[in-house]
Amino acid sequence: MLPAVVLLSGCGLDISSDDDNTSAQSSTTAEPTVQIAGAAMKGVIQQGLVVANRLIADKDGYYAPQRQAAKPVLTADDGSYEWQLRGKAEGWALVELTADGGTRMICDVVPQCDQAGAEPVPFGQAMALDSNFSLLGAGDLRKETVNLTPLTHLAVTLAERSAEGLSPTAISSAYTTVENWFGLSAGALRLTPPDLTNLDEMTGVTADAIQVAIANAAFLALVNDNAQWDSISAVLDDVTAQVSATGHVSITGDGTNVALADLVSAAALQSSELQNVVDSSVISQKLVVVEYRNVQRFKTIADVNEESDTGVADSGETTDSSTDTSTDTSTDTSTGSTDEQVAGTTEPDTAGDATSGGDTSTDTTTDETVADTGTDTETSEPVTETTPEETVPANAALLSWTAPLTRENGESLAMGEIAGFEVVYGTSAETLDQSLAIGDASVDELLVDELTEGTWYFAIRTLDTDGNRSRLSDVVYKQI
Repeated sequence: MLPAVVLLSGCGLDISSDDDNTSAQSSTTAEPTVQIAGAAMKGVIQQGLVVANRLIADKDGYYAPQRQAAKPVLTADDGSYEWQLRGKAEGWALVELTADGGTRMICDVVPQCDQAGAEPVPFGQAMALDSNFSLLGAGDLRKETVNLTPLTHLAVTLAERSAEGLSPTAISSAYTTVENWFGLSAGALRLTPPDLTNLDEMTGVTADAIQVAIANAAFLALVNDNAQWDSISAVLDDVTAQVSATGHVSITGDGTNVALADLVSAAALQSSELQNVVDSSVISQKLVVVEYRNVQRFKTIADVNEESDTGVADSGETTDSSTDTSTDTSTDTSTGSTDEQVAGTTEPDTAGDATSGGDTSTDTTTDETVADTGTDTETSEPVTETTPEETVPANAALLSWTAPLTRENGESLAMGEIAGFEVVYGTSAETLDQSLAIGDASVDELLVDELTEGTWYFAIRTLDTDGNRSRLSDVVYKQI
């Protein structure tokens, strides 16, 4: 279904009927327009009412939406919307979604979404939204898609506390702050969250986008088995009220309010539960990465709470960072079995310079080799050597490595700072399109099996507890 196109006056002009607007747009070809598009995702929101308004500064430099009497457009079955604004593609806009009796949301919580006074709704099924439900998002008209999620809603609420109102600077800073609260990578709130109920059809989706979707799902997950919260609106309203009043979310809560720790913990649990309902090994691996990130973020929150009982401040300073995983291109492993021959080389260190805050470049080094029973391969320390007792299947490769001790900039790297490793592999050294995540720093070898006949190439990177990833090691290979 194509949503209706509504023209919004930017100069105080009267809003005419849909037919008049369409006619005016076609006849007044000299007047520019800009389209705002995006998706409403807290679970997919269908038939939600969306309105967009330009953000205009008054004479004192205070930014507020230039509200117009315009008919809302409805979100489509996939949650998407389109809105047309008169005027040039410049400035910023505020987009708002509200619900009515026809609005539905797809339950994105495993195994079900509880409802006060009604039967639970199974994962993947539609449920009604109360009339108090709303979502906000904001973006630059020159380049951005404006998505509407609980996280963007918090960001806009935070930005509204600025002395300049909803200025571009305040919005950008608030988006970054909310990303930091949930341990998301820089720019993650600009990503369109995938439909968590349809992940098997989205093998190309990044771990970052999945993490954003699961963070949004956590708001509804808190309703399950918790008598204190009877709807997604109740949870969202509580967190929004905290942000509006204080500029932060309580870290561990006071028994009354929603805590950041509650949301991150719920996200970690949903990451784990989703692994049980997806069939794709690609998606399952990415869910493992997301689960690990949420667990580490929860640990960070706990550590902060031990040092201070204040909330998470509304500054733009980074308290935790994750790297962009948009380059993840995992695919399912294939099967096959042939006689084995081994070819292996030693991996030199790989590195990148990690900094707290914005730069999440890679920062750890890893040595790797391909090992096999009964075949000697020349390796240099600190690569682990295999023993004659090891038995490797004919269609498998045993990888071993030594955890790095330093970062590229020369700083020491403690074992407690290493979160795990990611092994990537494929049938071409230039296309390592399969991956396996290891969420345990103590692991120093991995058996990759079910490899088809041919030459397989392998590399490894290290993940640290801040979510930073090293660059890939040099590639080793094995003939199957």
